[in-house]
Amino acid sequence: MTFYVYLIVAEINRKYVSYVGYTNNLKKRLKLHNSSKGARFTRGKKWKMIYFKNYKSKKIAMSEEYKLKKNYKLRKKIKQGIEI
Repeated sequence: MTFYVYLIVAEINRKYVSYVGYTNNLKKRLKLHNSSKGARFTRGKKWKMIYFKNYKSKKIAMSEEYKLKKNYKLRKKIKQGIEI
């Protein structure tokens, strides 16, 4: 089974906030975030997926998700490199 690490962004008060997560179904997960049924932090916002990467195992995906969550410089670089 394939797992994905993803980065989504939303605009709030002219600033972009980001959220990092992992899943095995990207479309379903984004739909949950946008329908306010995802993580508590993501509720009530309109999210756009700007980055994802696939992994062969859940363990590796979880490890990479943790690294991306803690690496704010990389998250900022990804956000700046993509037209939102």
